[in-house]
Amino acid sequence: MRSDVMAFQPVYVIDGTRTPFLKARGEPGRYSAADLALQASRDLLLRQPFLPSDLDEVVLGCAAPSPDETNIGRVLALRAGCGHRVPGWTVMRNCASGMQALDSALGNIQRGQTHLALAGGTDALSRAPVLFSDSMVKWLARWSKARGAGQKFDALKRLRPGMLAPVIGLLKGLTDPVVGLSMGQTAENLAWRFGISRQAMDFYASRSHLRARDARDAGRYDAEIVPLVDAQGTRQPQDDGIRDDSDPAKLATLKPVFDKPAGSITAGNSSQVTDGAAMLLLASEEAVRRWGLTPIGRIVDAQWAGLDPAQMGLGPVHAATPILQRHGLGLNDLDLWEINEAFAAQVLGCLAAWEEEDYCREQLGTPAWGTLDQARLNVDGGAIALGHPVGASGARIVLHLLKALQARGLKRGMAAICIGGGQGGAMLVETLDTEGTR
Repeated sequence: MRSDVMAFQPVYVIDGTRTPFLKARGEPGRYSAADLALQASRDLLLRQPFLPSDLDEVVLGCAAPSPDETNIGRVLALRAGCGHRVPGWTVMRNCASGMQALDSALGNIQRGQTHLALAGGTDALSRAPVLFSDSMVKWLARWSKARGAGQKFDALKRLRPGMLAPVIGLLKGLTDPVVGLSMGQTAENLAWRFGISRQAMDFYASRSHLRARDARDAGRYDAEIVPLVDAQGTRQPQDDGIRDDSDPAKLATLKPVFDKPAGSITAGNSSQVTDGAAMLLLASEEAVRRWGLTPIGRIVDAQWAGLDPAQMGLGPVHAATPILQRHGLGLNDLDLWEINEAFAAQVLGCLAAWEEEDYCREQLGTPAWGTLDQARLNVDGGAIALGHPVGASGARIVLHLLKALQARGLKRGMAAICIGGGQGGAMLVETLDTEGTR
């Protein structure tokens, strides 16, 4: 627990941008993870009074970089024009990789090691690799060692059609290696644990799409999205996974994916597999004054927590609650909340856990926290509608929370995210008045 966080110097968020989030459609997308991070960063840096080479570091979260994007944070720093001097590095905390990047940069600024950092997250999940099975890899090794026609023929006789079956890398990555459950199965656990109905999940999912549609149409994403442009000049200005006609009745027709005989988790009430990036500029008070910057807010506190991997969706409860305790806040003392929507059941499970006396006593050591007002929660939709590019989502929810607070003239909010492997992350943020840091 970081009880001394307030003793450090403040860390300001100067600005942030994200790309449109693009739904994976069964084939590799047009942009690599590095491409996405670069396009988000380029626009962000171009509107600053300093040069990219004036940055102290670049920190990038990414859960699934391509083999040719090793240390993708350094790749981004070089491609963004930071020059050889500015170090770039990569962090990975599954679904919270983008939030971890922010926290890593924040820690360096608080310690006085750096003053100006570009941090965020990216992933191109449509480009997740299709792999060979172990048996096929072993056969290929034997084939490469075969010498002469006889050995080659003998190796060919050992080849079986089943060995050619592809292994979907994304499915392996979304399965917990310790408990052997997919992320969807952990959401089924929460639905059963808290008695969350399929109807409640589908209603929540539909509302996410409709809130995202209304936010897009009202221009509430305009302050954060920068259009993507590919090598052919094709422009993608907006998220493409929002369903304008989403309806609980339509969602009710979809079949369960993770527990096919009796489950409730479907493609419709789960987050979408998506490509995207979100980047933020963080600065110390010294950097703000040196460059005459006007921050949009500051990160007040952050917390990481661990819990049973089979219940991983409750991570936001375990991470956000200690922050609330440190600052003497209740759930509804915050103006807005962003809880990443990995699954509708997962978000609803978090709300149910805070309401349940037994859970709070046993797991958090506190009385029940009560009911979070859903009018404050994910007010412009979430990952069910927008998508969940794993490495980017933690940064996106922090960025959008600040933008949403600012647009509504509100002050304080919490961004929280569940993490595969049984963890949670949360950040408390606040906007600033027009006088900036004063």
